[in-house]
Amino acid sequence: MEIQIAVAKTKKYGSLESGDTLEIIERPTGGLSAVMADAQLSGKEGKALSSMVVRKVISLLAEGVRDGAASRAASDHLFTERGGGQPVCLNILSADLETNTIVISRNNPTPMFIAQRDRVEVLNAESEAIGASRSVKPTISEIPLEPNTLVVMYTDGLLKAGALTSESVDICTLLESFLEEQDPSPQLIADTILAQAIRLDQNRPSEDMSLVVMRVVPQATDQIRRMCVSMPVLKNQND
Repeated sequence: MEIQIAVAKTKKYGSLESGDTLEIIERPTGGLSAVMADAQLSGKEGKALSSMVVRKVISLLAEGVRDGAASRAASDHLFTERGGGQPVCLNILSADLETNTIVISRNNPTPMFIAQRDRVEVLNAESEAIGASRSVKPTISEIPLEPNTLVVMYTDGLLKAGALTSESVDICTLLESFLEEQDPSPQLIADTILAQAIRLDQNRPSEDMSLVVMRVVPQATDQIRRMCVSMPVLKNQND
């Protein structure tokens, strides 16, 4: 098998910086984790807040702390630092080779999608952002790590896309169409979903938008691990 992860994100139109932060880390017991935080704020203040949360989670995962425990520790840290006044939506998506499972930790009311065995499932159980109180716990889901599995997680900016025209991104239908294709890459899936969300906002995103796609394919092409990152740098960040 081969685990593939792709990311696509954009900032709110007119904002200098996105308030979303995304990082990917190799797990000490084998596998990969993608950590996504949405500070519910745009610009430098939002980026500083979401970065603080992601750094905390990444450091704990690197020490072998379980995903749920890392979420709770990050929530306590945020509550201590900000007094409960600035909650942050947090997701951890892990391919855990020690348990041979995909572990999904949600502190985010925004749903997630899983395509497995030619069926698309929505994870939309009630979930609370971290940092609001001392009692915040993540919603944990665990599924077998097996070929032909696809998981999509994203921030609420993508969910709100098209609100002004009463439209929305139909992720479930998009995933079903991708399942009918021969071999769609996770980057193609991520780029397509994000492009549709941006289009619904008339190419002026009303919120920060971030998207992670994890795909498990049956065969590894070779024994080489790869990562590719692309970031636009504009002379005028308001363009």
